[in-house]
Amino acid sequence: MEQTTLGIGTRLQHTNFGPGVIVGIRYATYLISFINHGIKEIDKTDEKLDEIIPENVTAEIETHSDVEKSLLKILRLWGGMEEKVPLGDRWVGGTLLIQSADKSLKPKEIPIDDFFHKIVMLRDRLRVLEQNINSNKKLSDEDKVNIQQYITRCYGSLTTFNVLFKNKEHWFVGEKSGGE
Repeated sequence: MEQTTLGIGTRLQHTNFGPGVIVGIRYATYLISFINHGIKEIDKTDEKLDEIIPENVTAEIETHSDVEKSLLKILRLWGGMEEKVPLGDRWVGGTLLIQSADKSLKPKEIPIDDFFHKIVMLRDRLRVLEQNINSNKKLSDEDKVNIQQYITRCYGSLTTFNVLFKNKEHWFVGEKSGGE
């Protein structure tokens, strides 16, 4: 990539790591937060980088506190981003049929891809909520733990839908039993 003065908040696409956002700038590198790969330090001249949306073009080197502030801003900006999660092969092209006990009512048929997408979006929004809770400076550690317990219970309630996911790493995981 030729541009070497991109600013914090610039959205990028990397051939190997996918979409990301600049969260810090060093002399010769960018600190980029990738959705699926975490924060990586990438050379400013890396040919595998493509700029998507520029932000705050600058040549300045950012301090650690600026990186932290920018990361929080990015989490808020990308809160609506969705992860590509594969639907289990046996469900592809299927439909979900919701039938009332009253047979005189017409059943509701929903493409399973649409239903699955809504489940994935719910999971992604719970993850963003967790990040916002953990990064909140006004909440005490005790408050964070108490709120996290409710989110964990939400994940537990959603484990029923794990059957839809192709890969186990995308499953919902609730509270562990047996003192884990």
